[in-house]
Amino acid sequence: MVLLFLLPIIVLGQTQKKDYTKLSYDELHQLYFANEKDKKVQKECAQAYLAKANRENISIQKAKANYQFALLYYKTDTNKAIMYLDSVIKYSQNTGHKFFPAAAYCEKADLLKKQFKFKEALINYNLAEKIARKTNIDYYYIVREYIGTTKSEDLGDFNEALDIYKECYRYYKSKDLRNPKLSRDYQSVIFGLADCYKSLKNRDSTTFYNKLGFRESQITKNEEYQFLFVLNEGANQIEGKNYKVGLDSINKALPKMIEYNNVGNVLAAYFFLGKAFDGLGKKEIAAKNFIKVDSIYKVTKEITTEFIDGYPYLITYYKNLGDKENQLKYITTYMTIDSTLQKNYRELNKLVHKEYDTPRLISDKEKLIASLNNDKIVTYWGLGVLFLITIGAGSFGMYQYQLKKKYRSRFEKIINDTAEKEGTGVEENKEKKTQIATTKIEAIGIAEELVNQIIEKLDDFEERKGYLESNITVQMLSTIFETNTKYVSKIVNVYKGKTFTQYINDLRVEYAVVQLQENKMFRKYTIQALALEFGFNNAESFSTAFYKKTGIKPAYFIKELGAEI
Repeated sequence: MVLLFLLPIIVLGQTQKKDYTKLSYDELHQLYFANEKDKKVQKECAQAYLAKANRENISIQKAKANYQFALLYYKTDTNKAIMYLDSVIKYSQNTGHKFFPAAAYCEKADLLKKQFKFKEALINYNLAEKIARKTNIDYYYIVREYIGTTKSEDLGDFNEALDIYKECYRYYKSKDLRNPKLSRDYQSVIFGLADCYKSLKNRDSTTFYNKLGFRESQITKNEEYQFLFVLNEGANQIEGKNYKVGLDSINKALPKMIEYNNVGNVLAAYFFLGKAFDGLGKKEIAAKNFIKVDSIYKVTKEITTEFIDGYPYLITYYKNLGDKENQLKYITTYMTIDSTLQKNYRELNKLVHKEYDTPRLISDKEKLIASLNNDKIVTYWGLGVLFLITIGAGSFGMYQYQLKKKYRSRFEKIINDTAEKEGTGVEENKEKKTQIATTKIEAIGIAEELVNQIIEKLDDFEERKGYLESNITVQMLSTIFETNTKYVSKIVNVYKGKTFTQYINDLRVEYAVVQLQENKMFRKYTIQALALEFGFNNAESFSTAFYKKTGIKPAYFIKELGAEI
């Protein structure tokens, strides 16, 4: 799902600035989207954007930074993308922004659909439309269309989807339909209407909207949509058994779908080619097209109930040829797809009911016989394993008890240490620093005056909490201090007794410990949200640093703080 409103209007030139800290929010935003093929640059832009937003404590900018992180992981790590979108929602809630958090709810819903979590997806779409109705009516109808698409393409609720598409259609008819900002959305709604009518077997209405959509896309010179309507009408003709007319349309549209890398509709084209050739009695050519559908599925692992009918065809086709190897191959694939759809649609009562032929029944029978033969062996081994599990469970329980005691002791130490630090006076701290200075000033090999200057700057750095910037490095700090990295690194090593990374992480953890004790709201945050709040880039690095410093995980610390109330 691409949100066109978030694309930069101005694309920066080839020369990139290395010092992101000097760039404005708009410049960082533009640089991020100008480097869509360079994930490293995009990540640096997002980090700089978030650091600036944290430093200035502007919620909506924090939201936009987290959105940039979400886009980075959108195609590669669904769970991580959802995690960042949750942060977008948190920071943009009740801001009245034109697109956030509505867009974040939409993006999250799209990712949940890929995990077959349709109920959760619809909940997020509904939250998006509720907000968009108040903040951005144009975007509200975009969200409504997404809901229509989900009900139609994913859930098979064609009548409900049709009502939604009609609602959107009426809205766009009252607008400037040829406006570049609205024309694509309008044509998408027309396609939704045509596709729903096709699924409901209303051939005349399908043709009407396909022709309307083709005409509109011609006027606005949207070539991809022109051929999308050609493809859809071809499928409509094939469903109406006008095979030759349908073949002509699909053969015109398929090369364009490939050119635009429209994978879902390339799959649809091959599927309907298979149906057409089957209707014309050309079994071999039909099989070749259904095999192409299978090859696309094997790459994308995405297929809907509309396009799985090619598998029973292939199973029967190879059965008639006596090709047992390919027969078994497509039985296995078909069973896998059917099992996945049964599992993922069960909650919404959208089960896929298919009659499996004899080869599947034989396959199931063979598996059952093999399973029964293994049962006796499993029983004997089971008794032995049960005994070992019992012994192991007792040992594990004792281990858990000891571990719990140890963690509780560490928790109490953190609380006590925090209280002692708060009671330590300024004069005592100064005296301690003076003692350190007299013992180490000669050993460090740097002029005393320079050492004192850098220590004062470190104190100021700690006082203004500069360590909460997520992208802070020894190089950046040295630049700010107007000295070199070697001096800063060495002084931190000697006077703080740590590496620079450990020094920064320990400051963040110490700050986190205090904030979690003093501010109960933080305890309601996710670990990822806390990580970003305290200067870390992700939950894992925060948890690791927290454990290294305190001996317990932040989740345990928060839990125990809650128990203290």
